[in-house]
Amino acid sequence: MSDTVQLEIADRIATITLDRPDALNAIDPSIVEGLRDHLARVHGDPEVGVVVIAGAGRAFCAGGDLRYFAEVERPGDRLRTLAGGFHLCIQAITSMPKPVIAAVHGPAAGGGFSLALACDLRVMADDAFLQLGYTTQGLAPDGGGSFALPRLVGLARALEIAMLDPRLDATRCRELGLVHRVVPRDRVAAETLALARELEGRAAAAIGHTKLLLHAAAASALAEQLERERLAIAECGDSPEGREGVTAFLAKRPPDYRSARRSR
Repeated sequence: MSDTVQLEIADRIATITLDRPDALNAIDPSIVEGLRDHLARVHGDPEVGVVVIAGAGRAFCAGGDLRYFAEVERPGDRLRTLAGGFHLCIQAITSMPKPVIAAVHGPAAGGGFSLALACDLRVMADDAFLQLGYTTQGLAPDGGGSFALPRLVGLARALEIAMLDPRLDATRCRELGLVHRVVPRDRVAAETLALARELEGRAAAAIGHTKLLLHAAAASALAEQLERERLAIAECGDSPEGREGVTAFLAKRPPDYRSARRSR
């Protein structure tokens, strides 16, 4: 297990922290290994309802570790291997039937930008910034950035951002819809935790199915998506949380999903 990515689980919230602060949490094989292993662990853990991804030190993630690529004659070989492992992490985030929140402070650049976009929700410090960085470094995007960005901001704006490579401050990120909440830097952890607790208090099966349905919709025909919805709503209806939600609505009281989960 890599020691450059830390995992802490408390009150059904798992926090995965990239922990190479001296390198601004730049992505190298140890980061990829640790992130992949921790994501796999929390994916099937019934005691985890929400996942937070954060960075230690001054940054969320400064992207790929260019020193790791530059020290060899053919960096393409290392880029192919590292991107392949990193992409497994991105797929693990988007396919996980649990909400994943990015807590962004400092720079989120290159692969860090893509990692943040792969998460379902993003809380951003008011002095942080996002920047793709790839074309400035003579590279093409990885980490699913070319997939997520046009879906969030539209193709025309994505082309502008990807090719001209502007630094996007928190205000601009909020205007573009790239982040959900912008808060003072010293409030990022608390705001992320509050959001995670709000999600954790909701019906886990309903949240998980909703996430997966929305991800699947972009690449599905209507008939396929309707069938997914039919099966998902039936599975939720049979769950203790689904029964609690319906019962509470009919009784005109707030649902208690946490108690419903404990009754399983």
